[in-house]
Amino acid sequence: MPELSTKELSQSEQELVEHLFKAYQTHEPLQESDYEGVVTDEETAYQVQRQLTELKNEAVGGYKVSLTSQETQDMFDSDSPLYGAQVKSHFVSSPTTLYRSDLMEPLAEVEMLFTAKEDLNSTDSLADLLHKTRVAPAVEVPDSRFSDWFPSLSKYMVMSDAAVGGYVVYGQEVDADQLFNNVDELADVKCELFHDGEKLKDDVSSEVLGNPLNSLHWLAEKLEQQGTPLKAGQRVSSGTFLLPESLGDGNWKATFNKGLGAVFFDVVAD
Repeated sequence: MPELSTKELSQSEQELVEHLFKAYQTHEPLQESDYEGVVTDEETAYQVQRQLTELKNEAVGGYKVSLTSQETQDMFDSDSPLYGAQVKSHFVSSPTTLYRSDLMEPLAEVEMLFTAKEDLNSTDSLADLLHKTRVAPAVEVPDSRFSDWFPSLSKYMVMSDAAVGGYVVYGQEVDADQLFNNVDELADVKCELFHDGEKLKDDVSSEVLGNPLNSLHWLAEKLEQQGTPLKAGQRVSSGTFLLPESLGDGNWKATFNKGLGAVFFDVVAD
């Protein structure tokens, strides 16, 4: 695949970029129906995302990978994952507080987060990725610039909107090969998600393309194909273990076995 296109966007595509950025700043949602037919292919969607990211005028701290299960791919009529670039300030360490005024229509997803200790390449095996990363528990907070977005937003609008990226709250990071003896162990991490002390659901990491390392490998390959390889220090939220929950106010906790630890945060009104 050629590098991500840098061709000029059409007027309607450029207007979408500008409107997405305004919604990102003001938290006033867009209506998808106003942009019907504007983005109809992957190349354009990722170009819109790239220009949106540039307008944010902040370093890319990493990426989130979405649609990493058959169920979520079916929801968004996709046959593969997709990614969104995430600015550095939107990766936050646990424990923390998220404020309602900084959010729009957020959800909660339990994920495994990887941090590259060195540049990652498409030729890396899963074992290579195990040795070249740190790992942490995480709760990703997807949040779209469009109203009533889940699960009805079109795939190309999801791509354009930085994979509906919001925040990623992550716990303690450790060398992945110190926590896990082999690749297969990463497919058997169990998590539980709690809100105000009530358990909402649980699931296992094999929901993420069979193994979260497969998601990381997919991303490294995709970014390399597009000419923006995954760099040392960048973080990757690799895909949800379970279908997302609406992110209500209160205390949130996600616990993981295999020594991965837990994530804690509060959502409060200002």
